[in-house]
Amino acid sequence: MRSFGVSIKPAGRSRLVSLLVSLAVLTVPAIAQAEVVRIGGGAAGMENVFKRIKPHLDSTAGLQMDLKEQGPVDAFKDLDSGKLDAASAGLELRAWFELMESNGYKVSDQGAYKSRVVGRDKIQVLAHKGLSSVKALNKEQLKGIFTGKISNWKEVGGPDLPLKVVFGSKIPGTNKLWGEKIMDKEPWAKDAIQATETTDVKNRVSQTPGAVGIGPLASEDQSIHSPDTPEIGRPITVITKGAPSESMVKVFNYIAGEGQKYVVR
Repeated sequence: MRSFGVSIKPAGRSRLVSLLVSLAVLTVPAIAQAEVVRIGGGAAGMENVFKRIKPHLDSTAGLQMDLKEQGPVDAFKDLDSGKLDAASAGLELRAWFELMESNGYKVSDQGAYKSRVVGRDKIQVLAHKGLSSVKALNKEQLKGIFTGKISNWKEVGGPDLPLKVVFGSKIPGTNKLWGEKIMDKEPWAKDAIQATETTDVKNRVSQTPGAVGIGPLASEDQSIHSPDTPEIGRPITVITKGAPSESMVKVFNYIAGEGQKYVVR
């Protein structure tokens, strides 16, 4: 019995495979590509909210957060230049504007920015684990420590150990509020160890006997000691320039709903 099958030459098969692959790519729905939401900001928002919800939100189809931890000053500038969809800080909006102007950045149209509070933070004192005998510090003791007027931990009930302040240059919002509420706007210790963002502050504190610094609530863990201190609370503010994008609205809605189980409070 004769076969009437059609024979396809190798070159023809190659062209057919290429055509089928091209058709498959063209038929993939556009929604398969995740919407990228670009968010920058300081330690309070990043550590307490956005880093906490990112693994869970990114697993939700159609949305992905691109986070940039850079401090509220640089985040505000990047928002202005269109590099970010939103910026966050552990500051009230008015204080944020003041911080920008104190850094030489004029905010010409303050009404152009829309703000939303997505959480609250408490500034934590981060001390080396060897200082666990220091159970609590009051405002005057903290002021003396961070201005450099107290130079040894034995002056506040701790071990006979030189005191070393760690200063985070990339957490200006945290520093501003701490300076106002605890240090009465006096300058920081002149010999402070220089660090950058919260993670760097915490690492330097944990690796340096006698060291102490500050950070957001979420920075407290087993690698450091955190004594009881007066509560310095603050809102976690997120701003957009103009109305938030549809993608950013999805992030806000997630934080207010499902994300509440992940944010630090």
